[in-house]
Amino acid sequence: MKVYWIALYKKIDSQENIKKYGAKVTDIIKSYGGIPLVRGGKFNTLEGETYPRTVIWEFPSYEKAMECHDSKEYQEGWAIAKDTTERNLQIVEAFNIE
Repeated sequence: MKVYWIALYKKIDSQENIKKYGAKVTDIIKSYGGIPLVRGGKFNTLEGETYPRTVIWEFPSYEKAMECHDSKEYQEGWAIAKDTTERNLQIVEAFNIE
């Protein structure tokens, strides 16, 4: 079952750090089967809190998404931005109606 890695960025204090993070981790995430679906872009908050950036990756399985997140390579990449970035990150299984 497909899984989605959803990052809602609450605060980004360094655009430089977030760009370096993105450049470093994109190929790492793809190597675990991640497919980028949403990465910033135009948005309109209709209800609830406003987040200045939303990123969504699709993964082939929950295990692959967790393996990617927990990998040494990804964690080294996240270290670039984590001290200047506040986000909510969830890994969520897709809904299957079949």
